[in-house]
Amino acid sequence: MVIMGIDPGTRRTGYAVIETGRDVPYLLACGALTPSPRRSFPERLLEIYSGLVEVVVRFKPDEMAVESVFVKHNVSIALKMGHMRGVALLVAALHDIAVGEYSPGEIKLAVVGSGSASKDQVKFMVVALLRLADTPSEDEADALAVALCHAHRRRISEDSPLDILHKRYSC
Repeated sequence: MVIMGIDPGTRRTGYAVIETGRDVPYLLACGALTPSPRRSFPERLLEIYSGLVEVVVRFKPDEMAVESVFVKHNVSIALKMGHMRGVALLVAALHDIAVGEYSPGEIKLAVVGSGSASKDQVKFMVVALLRLADTPSEDEADALAVALCHAHRRRISEDSPLDILHKRYSC
């Protein structure tokens, strides 16, 4: 299973592609799309769209996970992040990719074990879980955490007690 994680941002949109099904999830790619701040907002959305399409075409993810928008301090920034999320969701829909959406607290809980974990704790756990030699940027680490959260949620739903019984006793 190839999972693409997206951390939408107004200045940088992080992306990560992991492969699951092994003992340890495997990093295929990660990076950040950084549109020029001199361009108009619609042009920046188009840059994010084009960059995400390139990643999707190259890695052909089975599923995509996107961080949900939250309002921390500035409603205007939250609205712009919503536009960035919309671009990611559009890319998924146009490429027939199933999408999971997770709040920052859900992501932190899945990766670190605490919904109030710091960014440094998330980055530390991403490096440990993926056994990375290099430390990713903040945007990359956040996108990796989104992808890992989705992988974790998939594994839990696949291993539900009813599914285990069904697998064990089906003919």
